[in-house]
Amino acid sequence: MPFSVLKKTLWAAGLLAGSIVSANAQEQVLNLYSARHYQTDEALYANFTKATGIRINRVDTDDAGLLARLKSEGSASPADVILLVDAARLWQAEEDGLFQPFKSSRLEERIPAQLRAKPSDKGTAWFGLSTRARVIVYNKQNVNKEDVLNYQDLANSKIKGKLCTRSGSHPYNLSLFGAVYEHLGAVETENWLKGMVANMARPPKGGDTDQIKAVASGECGVAITNSYYLARIMRSEKPEDRAAMEKIGVVFPNQQSWGTHINIAGGAIAKHAKNRESAVKFLEYLSGDEAQAYFANGNNEWPAVPGLRISNPALEAMGKFKTETIPVAVMGSHLPKVQQMLDRVGYK
Repeated sequence: MPFSVLKKTLWAAGLLAGSIVSANAQEQVLNLYSARHYQTDEALYANFTKATGIRINRVDTDDAGLLARLKSEGSASPADVILLVDAARLWQAEEDGLFQPFKSSRLEERIPAQLRAKPSDKGTAWFGLSTRARVIVYNKQNVNKEDVLNYQDLANSKIKGKLCTRSGSHPYNLSLFGAVYEHLGAVETENWLKGMVANMARPPKGGDTDQIKAVASGECGVAITNSYYLARIMRSEKPEDRAAMEKIGVVFPNQQSWGTHINIAGGAIAKHAKNRESAVKFLEYLSGDEAQAYFANGNNEWPAVPGLRISNPALEAMGKFKTETIPVAVMGSHLPKVQQMLDRVGYK
C-alpha cells in the first residue's frame, strides 16, 4: 500500500476511534444501588431512560448488603443513587456519612417534610418516595378486635401466648419501636416491649408474610405486618391466600390517638457520586405522578406525594385511616436506645 494511502487510512481510523471515545464520554449514565426488588420497578427505570436518555446501571441486593458494599468501596464507589426500604436504615446510612445532602425545590415541594431527612445548610440527605403502614392482623376466631386496637395492646395480658412477630431487631420493627419511643418515652416503651415478649406464642422468626399465614393457620392469634405484604395476599388468586384472608382481620392501630405508624422507602445521593446531576434528575423523576402511581399499583405502597389518586383494589379496600405525623427521621435517632431495651427484655 502506498505510504500516502496508508497515511489517509490511519487518519480516518483515528477519527473513527476518536468519535467513539467522544460518544462514550458523552453518554449519560446513572449507577443505582437498589434494595427495591419489585418487577414493576423495571418499567420505572425504562421510562426514565426513554425520557432522559440516561442509561441506568443497577446493583440489586438488600439494604444491609448495599450499605456494607458502600462502606467497603469508600471513595472508589461508582454508586450515584441509593434506594432503601426503611426509614431506620436511611437514618443510619446518613449517620454513617454514606450520603451527600442536596437541594431540590421539586422534591421539597412534592415530598412532605415529615417524610424526609432533617435538612442542613447543604440540603437534605434523603427523601421518602413511598409509604407503608405497620398494621395489626388477628385471627377472627380466637381474638376480639377490641383487644388489639392499639400498639400498646400488644403487651396486654388478654393476648398472652398469642402474639407472633419477626425479629425485634429487624428494621421494620425497629422503626415502629422508635416511633413508639417518641410517643411514650423510655420507661413506657421498655415496659411495652417486655409485655410483648411475655405474650409471644413462639420465638420471633420469619418475615411479615410468615406472620400473616401463622395467624390464618391459628398458630398465632395476633401479629404485626407491613401493609403491602397484606395487600399482596389480598390481590392473590391462589385459593390458599383467599382462604387465609377469610380468617384474619386487620386493624390500623391507634386511630383514637396518634395514628398508625408509617414507614417509607426512600432515595439518596451517594457520598461519592460521580453523576450528581443525573442522580438529582432520577430522584425528582421518582416523585412524579407516573412513578408514584407505579409504587401504588406495582408494590401496593401509598405514594409519598399527598393527594394523588391511585388505582389499587387492595389499598382501596383498606380504606382511609389516620396516620402518625412525627418525622420519620426521629425513629432512627431512637434506635440505639431501643436496641438496648430489646437486649434487656430478651426480645430476639
